[in-house]
Amino acid sequence: MNHRRVVYLVVSLDVEEEGLFGGNYARRGYTTTNTAALEHLVPLCRIGVRPTLFCAYSVLTDTSSRDRLARLCEDHGVELGAHLHHWNTPPLSLQGNDSSLPDITTEVPAAGVPPDLLAEKLFTLMKAGQSIQGTQMISFRMGRWDAQHSLWPLLAQAGVLVDASVRPLHCGSTPLAGPDHFDAPNIPYWIPTPKGNLFEVPLTVTPLFQKLPALLRRIPAKAGIQIRASLRHWGVMALLPVYHPLWAMKFVTSLYLARGGQVLSLTWHSSEMMPGCTPHLPDNDAVQCLLRKIDDWLEWLHTHYTVRCLTMNELMKELGPTSPTFQGIGDWTSITI
Repeated sequence: MNHRRVVYLVVSLDVEEEGLFGGNYARRGYTTTNTAALEHLVPLCRIGVRPTLFCAYSVLTDTSSRDRLARLCEDHGVELGAHLHHWNTPPLSLQGNDSSLPDITTEVPAAGVPPDLLAEKLFTLMKAGQSIQGTQMISFRMGRWDAQHSLWPLLAQAGVLVDASVRPLHCGSTPLAGPDHFDAPNIPYWIPTPKGNLFEVPLTVTPLFQKLPALLRRIPAKAGIQIRASLRHWGVMALLPVYHPLWAMKFVTSLYLARGGQVLSLTWHSSEMMPGCTPHLPDNDAVQCLLRKIDDWLEWLHTHYTVRCLTMNELMKELGPTSPTFQGIGDWTSITI
C-alpha cells in the first residue's frame, strides 16, 4: 500500500512573443516562432503532466501558433489560458491614436493603464482565445506578474474563474514598480469581487527562513518597503526552473512541503524552450539543460511523493470547495480590511 504524501502539481507556461527579457516591449513587429518549441511538452504530457498554457494575444492571433495550440489541446488535453501583454493587445489606447504610438516601449507598468482600457484589452484577448477552442478561456495570468488591486473585478467580468498572477513575498517599491503581493497566501485561495469570485493559484514561493517575512513586516515606512521589495533577490526561492539549479529546486520543494504546503506551481516561458529566443538561454545546450532539469525534478518528485498533476481549471474543481477566502491589504486581494 502506498502511504506517500499526496501533493498537487500545476505546470504552466507563458506562451508569448520573442524579444522580451531585455527591457524592450514591442507593440508591433514581434514574432512568435518560439511556439514551435511547445512540442517539447509532448513527452511531459505522456508521463501525466497537465500543462496550462497562458497565451498572449500575439500568439493567439498567429496562424502557425494557433494550429500548434489546437493540436496540443486536442491530442494532449492541454488547457489554454489567457496571458495579457497590455502593451500590444488592442486597443492600444482609448483615443483611437494607436498608430501614433512607437513600435517599442521600455515602460509597461500595469498601474499606468486605465481600468476602462484594461477591460477592452481583456475583451480582445478572451475573444481571440475563444476563436481557437470554441469555448471561453477561464484561466488567466497577468504579464510580468503585474496584477494590481483593480484587476480582479475586471477579470471576473471577463469570465475568468482561475487566476495565477500572484507571486507571494514580492512587491514593488511603488505601484509603478510592481504590485504588492508580499502578504499573499502561499496556498490556493478565493478572491471575492462584486462580479464573482476568482480562484487564485499563487506561484510557489518559499522564504529561506520561515520567520523572515514577519520580521520584515515590522520595519516601518520607506525603509521597510525598500527591504521587502528586495527580498526576492536574497531571501526567497520560487519554483522557476530557469533560474535555479536542480539541487535548489529540490531544496525549495522540500522546504515548502515540510512547512505544510500541498500545491506546487511550476512555471516557465515558451521562448525558454527555443535556443536564442531569450538572452539567458542562448543556445541548444542551454535549452537542453533546462529540459533535463525539469525532467529530473519531476522524476525526483514522483519518487518521493504521490503526485496529482492537474490543469488550473482541474485544480479549481478539486480544491475550490475547501479553499479559504482571504482578506487583507495589498494587490493580492480585492477586499481590504
